[in-house]
Amino acid sequence: MGATFVRNWRITVRAYPWTYFVGTLATGVLTIGVSMLAYRAIGGGRVGASFTAATGSADYLGYVTIGAAALTFTTRMVLWVAKAQITEYREGTLESQLLTPARRLPYLLGVTAQALSTTAVEITVLVAVASVLGVRLSVPEPLTLLAATVAATVAVVGMSVPLSALMLAAGEAHITQNTLFTAVALLCGFTFPTSYLPQAARWLGEALPVTWALRVLRAATLPGADVDPWPAFAVCLVLGGAYLLVGLSILKPAERRALHRSARA
Repeated sequence: MGATFVRNWRITVRAYPWTYFVGTLATGVLTIGVSMLAYRAIGGGRVGASFTAATGSADYLGYVTIGAAALTFTTRMVLWVAKAQITEYREGTLESQLLTPARRLPYLLGVTAQALSTTAVEITVLVAVASVLGVRLSVPEPLTLLAATVAATVAVVGMSVPLSALMLAAGEAHITQNTLFTAVALLCGFTFPTSYLPQAARWLGEALPVTWALRVLRAATLPGADVDPWPAFAVCLVLGGAYLLVGLSILKPAERRALHRSARA
């Protein structure tokens, strides 16, 4: 884990992926900017009663800003963690990794730790830009914010490991990751309450641990949010752990498939 963290940190310092950073930051900033325009120019600075009833808060801009930051966190962490193995495969170092007497979980945790260090800076930049645009967030409750950070990390890592196995088995990353990003953005309630979704789509969203992590985060950052964070925190840990176990169980067959495909090529 430590060796992976140091290696990835050195790679990041030498060749930081600015295109990914600019792309995800632009998505977050545009989401906040368009929401501000709609809120003030179309909504007249007011929200409907259905929004307040669904969220427990009338702070629409705060709701969207927290959602945009969470979506940026999810996107960036998935890009780091889920693509770690297929990047090893593309660079020709997967065989060396498989020969190393170490398990996959410490390797993935090392990738996660390094990804958290860079993603935290990027989220800070996004929140700072939102503040410049005029969004005012309340001071978060520290313990709940810590729980939300843990929940979000477990949720994203849990979802990333099965996705990593799927990428390796398919030998493809972009379609796979963008399909996940589209589904998560639609189903998990980043920019609107999940109660607005049809019942079937809501059930799909409930099966994703990111949905529950986002509820814990909003409980920490939105005053008056009608969410008890601790049941959501527990569900997030259970779902994230289940996704992680499934991912680890299918990762080795995916690695073998990738090696066989490489040998045939």
